[in-house]
Amino acid sequence: MKITETELKGCFILEPKVFYDERGYFQESYNQQTFNKVVGKEIVFVQDNESLSTKGVLRGLHYQKGTSAQAKLVRVIRGKVLDIAVDIRKDSKTFGKYVAIELSEENKKQLFVPRGFAHGFIVLSDSALFSYKCDNFYNKESEGGIIYNDESLNIDWKLNEDEFIISEKDLLLPKFENTEL
Repeated sequence: MKITETELKGCFILEPKVFYDERGYFQESYNQQTFNKVVGKEIVFVQDNESLSTKGVLRGLHYQKGTSAQAKLVRVIRGKVLDIAVDIRKDSKTFGKYVAIELSEENKKQLFVPRGFAHGFIVLSDSALFSYKCDNFYNKESEGGIIYNDESLNIDWKLNEDEFIISEKDLLLPKFENTEL
């Protein structure tokens, strides 16, 4: 597995080795020993989540606060998304910066989003099956978020805004400057 740290410290792109033959393909999508060695600490994932969304669905930008903060390992099983991780660690040199990466069933890339980041994605294909591991359990009282179109972040979501499908809840998220971190 090839693992590359992004310009945001602690945020990694993982590219598994894929073996193709006449039957299809095989890949090891996760190996805890290899993963922990690369990220430099032990991460124990305790919850797996999956969502199915249609083109234009934008989920995010979400995070968990305080002791409920979550690290995530995200990937696309079917389809293609633009995945976004925003550094919300106030003491970080890259506070307020983000990384964007296309994750798809074709490239099989994964993104490790450490604690202290907001996360979101938009579906670029007709539909996408999105999967992610979390290192902490979800806690409704610890939810946080940032509005997708915050001017200070200036995220290019790769689709026209009239194509976006966004939940009412996500449309009410605060701007980055008003976010409770």
